[in-house]
Amino acid sequence: MTDAGGLRGAALRLAAGFAALILALFLLLAGVVTGIVAEASHQALLQKLVGAEHIDSPKDAPLGTYVAIVTPGGTLASENAPSGFPAQKDLSTVAASGQVIQATRSFGGQAYIVRTDADSGRVVQVAVSQEESQDELYRVVLALALAGIPTVVGAALIGWWMSLRAMRPLAEALALQRRFVADAGHELRTPLTLLSTRAQMLHRTLPATQQAPQQPALEEVSEGLEEIVSDTKTLTGILEDLLLAADPRQDAERTNVDLTAAARDAAATLRPEADARGVSIRVEGDGPVPVHGVRVSLSRAILALISNALDHARTTVTITTRTESGWAVLDVCDDGPGFPPGTTQRAFERFASSRAESADETGRRHYGLGLALVAEVAHRHGGTVSIATTGPTGAVLRLRLAAATR
Repeated sequence: MTDAGGLRGAALRLAAGFAALILALFLLLAGVVTGIVAEASHQALLQKLVGAEHIDSPKDAPLGTYVAIVTPGGTLASENAPSGFPAQKDLSTVAASGQVIQATRSFGGQAYIVRTDADSGRVVQVAVSQEESQDELYRVVLALALAGIPTVVGAALIGWWMSLRAMRPLAEALALQRRFVADAGHELRTPLTLLSTRAQMLHRTLPATQQAPQQPALEEVSEGLEEIVSDTKTLTGILEDLLLAADPRQDAERTNVDLTAAARDAAATLRPEADARGVSIRVEGDGPVPVHGVRVSLSRAILALISNALDHARTTVTITTRTESGWAVLDVCDDGPGFPPGTTQRAFERFASSRAESADETGRRHYGLGLALVAEVAHRHGGTVSIATTGPTGAVLRLRLAAATR
């Protein structure tokens, strides 16, 4: 997916969420308004019923209200009353008990609220049609629907437009970052290729120029050139991995990687630096510990963990690999002072260096990126990295990845 497509997709999702929120609020408001209108209509009907009980003759009943009055002389009812009115059973019950009966009855196929009560020595029954209140409620619901549909649609459009505007700077920044990584990778490829080629050519010419008196020195140069060739290959692999990490549309091919072997290679790469610092590196493991992943990425993560340990260690860095409950575990332990209090929660954040100073005794500046890169690689492989222990006797950084089936 392109950046533009991703931006539009994210904007649409935000707009849909905003429209859903507006719709939910509008439905809540509509429910409250409808409930208020329905209750008001019901109370108005009750007032009409109670008010009509006290009229002297059914002829005086308001429009839409039907009255039946039972007197000793007989029953008087509204002339235009619907078929079935009055409800004789209710009249007989109230005449016998004196209790008020209020219920919904059907006359002529239409629903009415009917109230039957004893009043001043007579029994009065009043029926009011519910059609008017139902029509009023229907008009309210229709008005709310007509107002709500364009409101929700308008909210979605406005949300989409605002999301595009708000996210465009982020998308531009992300595109700029990717362009920078791609340009840097492209520019670095050429000098790395030239360096590797020249080192290989020089390495091949050494046997032809080698002479006995200079043999020990030339052998050291030859070994150094072999290491330079190996380092340039590692740098090229790291560069390719960085380019893939910067582009979410691509992913490197994954294979089964032996975590123990990768740890030994990383330790061998950093051993000259460790020797210069007077620190020994040991790799301990029960055997191969396979994981399914990108070897270059995992090598980067292990190198960063060991390099961090070298920055803290006094005399020894120990790398231990093992398989534990379906997980491949790599521990990097140093005998340094451990992490300062309050730094363990942010140790894996970018630019959150765990060192008190920005540069070590060798003058090399620390930017707080190593452990953040480890966390990124672990996340890409579905694993985790954490500080297992920390204290005055050193720290243990633990990388956990899903173990591969052999």
